[in-house]
Amino acid sequence: MTGPLILAVPSKGRLQENAQAFFARAGLNFVRANGAREYRGAIADLPDVEIAYLSASDIAGQLASGAAHLGVTGEDLIREQIPDAAGRVKLLQPLGFGYADVVVAAPKAWIDVRTMADLDDVAADMQRRHGRRLRVATKYLNLTRGFFAWTEPGGGRARTSVSNYRIVESLGATEGAPAAGAADVVVDITTTGATLAANALKVLDDGVILRSQAQLVASLGADWSVATRAAARTILTRIAAEVRARSIREVRARFDAGVERVLIDVAARFDARAPFGPPGPGAPLVLHAPKKALFPLVEALAAAGAGTVTVATLEDVFEPNPPLVASLFDAIGGK
Repeated sequence: MTGPLILAVPSKGRLQENAQAFFARAGLNFVRANGAREYRGAIADLPDVEIAYLSASDIAGQLASGAAHLGVTGEDLIREQIPDAAGRVKLLQPLGFGYADVVVAAPKAWIDVRTMADLDDVAADMQRRHGRRLRVATKYLNLTRGFFAWTEPGGGRARTSVSNYRIVESLGATEGAPAAGAADVVVDITTTGATLAANALKVLDDGVILRSQAQLVASLGADWSVATRAAARTILTRIAAEVRARSIREVRARFDAGVERVLIDVAARFDARAPFGPPGPGAPLVLHAPKKALFPLVEALAAAGAGTVTVATLEDVFEPNPPLVASLFDAIGGK
């Protein structure tokens, strides 16, 4: 017999609360038989799924090794802990919480240092005048090395690599390293920048390494049996239905004539879809439209001769073979 699908989620804190709420919105309710101290759980109506409560860092490792099929963790941890991430995991769905940026920050007193090119000049000057390399304090060793070695046109100007540096691995509060004399600059994670600013540090203009958030991630090396594939399809189908419903509104309008022409026009201009096709005689036109296009769409329908137009929110929208499901099965192969 094959084992259950393992879904790894954060064991505590705001990430755990937000992950549980995200799945609950899709009708996937977590249960723990022995209370909140239990490190194993389940989803109420899915017997072939086991929830593993782990630290966000451990989740990345479990996904990399194939010990967990699906997991919720920060993209920064995936990119840092799994250098060959594209071949070992699949990022399926950004979850809309756990936002944080991995950034390069230098002392505010370095008034002439605003970009990575400026930082490279400083590093070269340190080597030439003092015989030492620029010291970079960080917990993000792999992301730092990759970013400092990479040169690419971006944001309308080229970003320069930095070569004369060495990493000082941070075991405590990274942002305090320059003030303590342990490092010159830092690579750290920040949400608002307030902690960096409080330590007299500034983010370089082109120093954002990664804009991270919590992600639903699939392991490509897990044992994807018939049972675990079926469980994954159920989970992802429900999530896709809830995510799709949250992103659109249902618009209804009645036309005396010319509804086909109206449908072609609004589909092209507003990315509005008629999920049930053109309406029959006397029936209203039903559209699913992105929230951001709602008011221009209503105005366009009125201008085209619509009578009363109604707008409704939807709880779930189940579509055949949603992209979220297709993304997983394309990555692991099979159906």
